[in-house]
Amino acid sequence: MLKFHPKAGTILICDYSPGFKVPEMVKRRLVVVVSPRLRRRHGLCSVVPLSTTEPNPTEAWHYPLQFERSFPKPFSAQDCWEKCDMLATVGFHRLSLIRAGTDVVTGKRRYLQPCLGLQDLDGIRKSVLAGLGIGFS
Repeated sequence: MLKFHPKAGTILICDYSPGFKVPEMVKRRLVVVVSPRLRRRHGLCSVVPLSTTEPNPTEAWHYPLQFERSFPKPFSAQDCWEKCDMLATVGFHRLSLIRAGTDVVTGKRRYLQPCLGLQDLDGIRKSVLAGLGIGFS
């Protein structure tokens, strides 16, 4: 469970499994936070899931991302697609940082907190609008 509001563009893990049903997202996925911290909206943020499967056909609500390094298993792909038509506002209880193993010296868990640049975040937000049917794409 996340204990702080993540910055927009942060990549996290979201557990969609409890309470969601097909055709909604129903498993653990990497997600990108697309909403800023808003006043009087504690414990919630809006996220868009990542997929390692290239969509066929590619639509305006799909946004490609390529990472320099892959994430730890089971999220170990470098090429991903944002599924911007699957926007969800979720509670922090569904979100967690990406675990990167254990520190050899201290024995403490290590976590990743990757964050996208503004160009990718803007592209994702435009694709979200297209996924909602209100975009200009």
